[in-house]
Amino acid sequence: MNLPDYNHINVSKYRDKVEILKQVAAQIEKDFYQFGFEVTFSGEPENAYNELFTQIIEHVGFMLSQDYHRLVLLLYQIDLSENEILKNELKYPNVDKDQLLSELIIQRELKKVLIRNYFKENPDKL
Repeated sequence: MNLPDYNHINVSKYRDKVEILKQVAAQIEKDFYQFGFEVTFSGEPENAYNELFTQIIEHVGFMLSQDYHRLVLLLYQIDLSENEILKNELKYPNVDKDQLLSELIIQRELKKVLIRNYFKENPDKL
């Protein structure tokens, strides 16, 4: 099976695709809500990434300092593996952990949306 390579996604090329942004925002809202955190998206594509990133980093920072167990559960729900986190920590040693995790969360949620859309458009590939 020839799946698109979602391991090397360039997030920036999706920043102006309104429908994708809405789906990613909805996925983030859903996943964070399950753990008691509110993330909202205004629907404005021009500022979508910053809007979501700002909210996510606040919640991640709180969980890193106050509720690490809940963060681990959230990352599991999002399907962000420990290996992926460790690999990126080594690759970007000077990036704060809350920033790194927030970026990885957005990337993983984007991948989930793109994979879901791929299989909706290509049901014969299942």
